[in-house]
Formats: sequence, C-alpha cells, structure tokens
Amino acid sequence: MTNEEILSKTDHTLLSVDATWEQIKKIIDEGIAYQTASVCIPACYVKRSAEYAAGRVPICTVIGFPSGYSTKEAKCYEALNAVKNGADEIDMVIHVGALKDRRLQDIEEEIREVKEACGDRVLKVIIETCLLTEEEKIIMCDIVTRAGADFIKTSTGFSKGGATVEDVALLRKHVGKNVKVKAAGGISSLEDAEKFISLGADRLGSSRIVKLLKERK
Repeated sequence: MTNEEILSKTDHTLLSVDATWEQIKKIIDEGIAYQTASVCIPACYVKRSAEYAAGRVPICTVIGFPSGYSTKEAKCYEALNAVKNGADEIDMVIHVGALKDRRLQDIEEEIREVKEACGDRVLKVIIETCLLTEEEKIIMCDIVTRAGADFIKTSTGFSKGGATVEDVALLRKHVGKNVKVKAAGGISSLEDAEKFISLGADRLGSSRIVKLLKERK
C-alpha cells in the first residue's frame, strides 16, 4: 500500500482544546499538500477554515464532542450550523449512557435526525468502542445502518482507548454494506494505518500520519 493511498483515507485531525487558528491553518495546509481525505477540526473554526481552504481539501468537524451528552436537538443544531458554515463532513458522538440503558430507539432517532440535518454531507457516528461490550458494538452496527449514516467510527480519541484491530474487524463484519468504517484514536504508525485499512477501515482519523511522513522526508 502506498503512502498516497493511506493519506487518501486519512482525516488529518486537530481537536485539542487549546488549538489556535495558526495551528488550524497549518493542518489545512498539510491536508492540501498531502491530499488527505479531509481535515478534522473544531466546529468553531469551520467557517474560517472553509473560506481558507476554498475547496482544496474537505472540511470535517465534530458535534456532541467528546462526551455525546448533548441533547438530540443540540446535536441537530450543531450539524445544521456546521453545514451552514461550510463543513463537508460531520462526526457525531452517540450518548453511550443511552446505549447502556438500552434506549436504542432514542439513539436511532437521534442519528437519523442528525443525518437529515447534514443533508448530502457525510455523517460519521462515533460509538466509543473502548466503553462498549462486543454485544453493544454489534447493536450499534445495526442501529447506524438502519439510521442511514455513512460511517461508523470507533473512537473520539478522548476516552480510555482508541481503535483496535479487533474492533475494526468486528465493525466491518456487522455493519451494513452501505456503511463504511472509520478507525480513530491511537493510530501511531504507518504500519498501524495499513493494518486498519486491510481489515476494512475506509477512513482513518489521525493527527500523526502526516507528521510521520514529513519526518521520513
């Protein structure tokens, strides 16, 4: 697998709470130069980033992030606002507590309504696999498929753990054929990236892959 193939599947990410505009600009410049799948940035920078990028790289942002505690209405508004500001892709976090409580219909309705708010933009659903049982991961594969989201995503990168090869393989096995898999959190090498892709990850979320390639050069 070539570096270009890995980069084409990578959301080049900066979501730290102290991220500045100069750092965001750098991420965008790198995303353009390395032709990443997108740059994933905080919602507060979407409008400025979309104007700066000017279509040269897709803009991805996060909603309900990182806890997923926001109400359905708040997440829908966040999605609408992000799209209005120029976001091409939205990564939303589910309410994990609702899954633990088996409020499955509530989760499905939330994902469906956020997808409606996104319109034709890509929606990725973060399920935070490190907090879930295998049964809960499989349940979420079914819910994400029925709700019409475009991706199921392993992790925020802000919880107890990130993507694992076991989780990526599990999600790929159980998610619907029209739903893709995004691995995120803890992807620290090109070897990791290639392994996740080989197991069925269509997208990677990483702040390190571009840095690794720059260091090699």
